[in-house]
Amino acid sequence: MTLSTDSNVKNFLKSIKLPGIIQSLGDVGRIVAADLADGRATVKIELGFPAERAFSAWRDHIAGAVAAETGATDVDVELSSSVIAHGVQRNLKPLPEVRNVIAVASGKGGVGKSTVAVNLALALAADGASVGLLDADIYGPSQPHMVGLVGERPTTDDGKTMKPLEALGLQVMSIGFLVDPDEPMVWRGPMVTSALSQLLHQTEWRDLDYMIIDMPPGTGDIQLTLSQQVPVSGVVIVTTPQDIAAIDARKGLAMFRKVSIPILGVIENMSTHVCTSCGHEEPIFGTGGGDAIASDFDVDLLGKLPLDARIREQADSGHPTVASDPESAAAEAYRTTARQMAASLSLLGRDYSAKFPKIVIE
Repeated sequence: MTLSTDSNVKNFLKSIKLPGIIQSLGDVGRIVAADLADGRATVKIELGFPAERAFSAWRDHIAGAVAAETGATDVDVELSSSVIAHGVQRNLKPLPEVRNVIAVASGKGGVGKSTVAVNLALALAADGASVGLLDADIYGPSQPHMVGLVGERPTTDDGKTMKPLEALGLQVMSIGFLVDPDEPMVWRGPMVTSALSQLLHQTEWRDLDYMIIDMPPGTGDIQLTLSQQVPVSGVVIVTTPQDIAAIDARKGLAMFRKVSIPILGVIENMSTHVCTSCGHEEPIFGTGGGDAIASDFDVDLLGKLPLDARIREQADSGHPTVASDPESAAAEAYRTTARQMAASLSLLGRDYSAKFPKIVIE
């Protein structure tokens, strides 16, 4: 049975699922218009997340679905995106010029979190968003290397605030820009949290849709400071498939849930190894770690990313995969994951601050 009214077409559009997105179109977008007349359908849709590189394929997908349901012989689909500012913790004000802060965290080191963070930031930027990247790993900053800014220093006009450095279309800040690369950060907890606060609040961020924070591993001072002092829209947990990584990832997820920071989902990194010679894929770290965490905690599995030597080489050279090899399968995996992350964030309201408890350390 074909649909015959604009209202029916609108309801049908809300039920469509876009390729690579878990939620339906009605959850992550707004149907601006849906007109059907004389065998022609015209629809306008505004998504709540950036996805410019996918628009062409998604227009075809939507047009095909509408044509099949309505019998229309001509379907015109207009897609756009609008990123709003989502709510933050109670008693905290959103950062000026930053609409959404997303923390990328892990329960343990060695899971490729920093590589994931920079490629997610680049993927959002490639899809049309304005993106900043804050390296919050005070003891082991790696983003200066990954974005090719080793040895660079931020500038200041007034001696009180700093301008972020720019690379690959991102605004970037890290403690690594302020200290010698070989200098060990022999700091106690209060000094570390103070440094994070200064990097965040004394940087002149400019009109960002998203700030991606590359968190240090674990559940210590930085994580508590983030939950108490940083206006966060959501957090993403990075794990690898093997049991030992998944166990620690569970602890990290549970900590953020305990302090009521929304969990946008889990990313399984190094999901399968891709041979650079023949392209054969093998799950050398096992399977199911990310799926199990997502299922047990009732959160989304945002994506599964490959273990590929080229990803490491590109990050080490200061040209991460999404920027240096945008047509590769690995870059597409990062873009798909970033879109799902942003889509999951778009489900949250503008203000959920009442859900956040006061955190007391005894």
